Amino acid sequence: MPDDAAQPTRIELILTRPAIGWYPKPTVVVGGRGHPAQWGTGTWQVEPGESVGVFLFNRLWRFGAAEAVVAAGTTTLRYRAPLLPVGRGRLR
Repeated sequence: MPDDAAQPTRIELILTRPAIGWYPKPTVVVGGRGHPAQWGTGTWQVEPGESVGVFLFNRLWRFGAAEAVVAAGTTTLRYRAPLLPVGRGRLR
């Protein structure tokens, strides 16, 4: 029987933008592959120990990049975009 820690699991990823201003749609990177996403709550299938990242792209530059490694037992990650279209975001 396979070990449960090595099995893929679903995590809830909450993508939050500041209340003011326009922000582009986020891109979620799971296992090195980018996936277009939308603001709000979504679920993603990841393996424990896998890296999850989020960034924003406004046709000129990337900003708001944040990355976290999914630990065993993690069920929710929350991303917050930076207030200005420069700098890093937060992923916890």
